[in-house]
Amino acid sequence: QLQLVESGGGLVQAGGSLRLSCAASGRTFSGYVICWLRQAPGKEREVVAGISKSGGNTYYPDSVKGRFTISRDNAKNTVYLQMNSLKPDDTAVYYCAADPAVRSFLAPPSNYGYWGQGTQVTVSS
Repeated sequence: QLQLVESGGGLVQAGGSLRLSCAASGRTFSGYVICWLRQAPGKEREVVAGISKSGGNTYYPDSVKGRFTISRDNAKNTVYLQMNSLKPDDTAVYYCAADPAVRSFLAPPSNYGYWGQGTQVTVSS
């Protein structure tokens, strides 16, 4: 089993920055595609960033492109999400998810087999 634990969420003013971390344990971390997803009240869960096993490929939807950056340190078993220029619309619970078999960053969230517990990000206007 792969265990994932997110941290770094909190309250920030619009225009501010936060860095989320996702620490993994239990399996060989480099064997997993990782993504960050978020879910706001009343909305579907959406992928906001994805990173390949080696870290060489990344994905961002248009809603966060240019503001969010995903990175991974396989030696530390940790994935990061740097979020800049935050907007109130970014308010959500943020989750990291992992799977060894995902082939596309456009795969539905249900394709990811391992999930963290989530961390709340609140952006005030």
